[in-house]
Amino acid sequence: MDRMEKAGGDAVMREAIREADRAIDEVKAELEATMARRLQAARQQKMFTERAEQLTAKAKFAISQGRDDLAEAALSRQVDFELQTKKLEAVQQQAREEEQRFEGCVTALNARKRQMEDALEAYLMSRREAALGGDGPTRPSRSAEKRVDAAEQAFDRAMAGIGGVGFARADADTINRVAEIDGMQKSATIAERLAALKAEHAA
Repeated sequence: MDRMEKAGGDAVMREAIREADRAIDEVKAELEATMARRLQAARQQKMFTERAEQLTAKAKFAISQGRDDLAEAALSRQVDFELQTKKLEAVQQQAREEEQRFEGCVTALNARKRQMEDALEAYLMSRREAALGGDGPTRPSRSAEKRVDAAEQAFDRAMAGIGGVGFARADADTINRVAEIDGMQKSATIAERLAALKAEHAA
């Protein structure tokens, strides 16, 4: 019975360490995906910024040709691109925050794993000492139970450290109302820019 308890403690602790490894790999995968999302958003933001800058020249040219309608279309597109760059900046900021959180999780999980490995090593050492004529079979058994409990608790804390990230979602009516404000602001911005370009052309 004592041998079975010892073997069971060894197996439980090794499995807990393997589970910690799997958890660490999962968090690292999430970290890599988040980094990829941030870099992709940065590339798109750069592209939209360049296109928005090009549209100013196009709008000026259209005005010089007496085509205010085309100038207005160019400015409308420019506002769209600028809105996209703002959204992409928010995506990057969120990704950076998530990266920090995941990096913290990886660090915490690695620390917990090291604690579990230390506990396993201490447990195996106590078994070796007992085999060489320590304090008898009962003491290592009780010690093993305590170490297994400590290892499992450390692992539970590590897993809890990953946490689930919830995202607040607005209701549909709120989203529609905000979208209506965005539309009004866009129209006002286009009209203001068109007037400024026409005034610049007339000067």
